[in-house]
Amino acid sequence: MSDACDKTVIVRVERRVMHPVYKKFITRSKKYAAHDEENVFKTGQQVRIEECRPLSRRKRWIVLRDGVAVAASAPPPPAEEAVEKPAAARRARRAKPAAAAAQE
Repeated sequence: MSDACDKTVIVRVERRVMHPVYKKFITRSKKYAAHDEENVFKTGQQVRIEECRPLSRRKRWIVLRDGVAVAASAPPPPAEEAVEKPAAARRARRAKPAAAAAQE
């Protein structure tokens, strides 16, 4: 709908619902403020949005480009080595008291 704000686009999501009494389909719409880090998207374009952490008071959505988030909303996952070292250290700490008890 709008790209007037910096790094933000206003996206209108439309859905069709059936009226409970008249059984006619009605178009309902809702507007969302979505984060567009590079100001790529313009008014009139169709975009995909995905829920993310709160970025401001109204922005809880991020615009996707080709199924991938344009801006990283979460930190990158840790490397495999960093994940394995703490587990190995915990195992070593647990094993030391048992080994010390066996020696005494």
